[in-house]
Order: sequence, then structure tokens, then C-alpha cells
Amino acid sequence: MTPTNKSAAAPPAMANTHPARAPKRTPADTPARPTKKAATPERGTKTAKVLALLKRPGGASLDQLRKATGWQAHSVRGFLSGTLKKKMGLRIASNKLEGGQRTYRIISK
Repeated sequence: MTPTNKSAAAPPAMANTHPARAPKRTPADTPARPTKKAATPERGTKTAKVLALLKRPGGASLDQLRKATGWQAHSVRGFLSGTLKKKMGLRIASNKLEGGQRTYRIISK
């Protein structure tokens, strides 16, 4: 009996025919997202209070924002970053004063 070389013939190529997989989308295929628009919060809400403080010419310190909302410092900073910046699309400026206190304010686009 002569030895056969089974590795000489390559197996047929398998096509990706998985029924649950859709082809990858390219950036040209994705629909355009609407631009973020700042919603007007209801009067008396914590969001409205924070926005009123941030719209002042000097802005508001972290302590002022904490007193207005009753939140802890990390919650105020998370609200500024997550809700106001990312969700509402507002631009927030942060300045550090000489005493080491940081103030935040909304800047126009």
C-alpha cells in the first residue's frame, strides 16, 4: 500500500452563512444622527436649578451646586458631565479660582 498525501488537497472554503449575522455596516450605511438639542427642564426641578446657577456670569461653585441639589460632590460632577454635556449637548467651562475653589458655568456655542 502506498502512502497518500491527504494534506495536499485543501478543504473547500467555508462561506459565512450564519443566518443570524447581518453584514457589517459601514459609516456610509448608517443614518445621520440628529444634533443634540438642550431640552428645557421643568420649573422647580433640580436640573432647572443647576442650569439657572450655571447661566450666571460668574457661574457656580461646587458647594453652591451641592446646596441647591442636596447631592454629593461626585454626583454633581457626574450630572455636569453626563447629563448637561453628553445628553443635553451644553458646553460647560470649569475655572479654578485663586483660593483653589472651582467654578462651573455654561458657555455659549
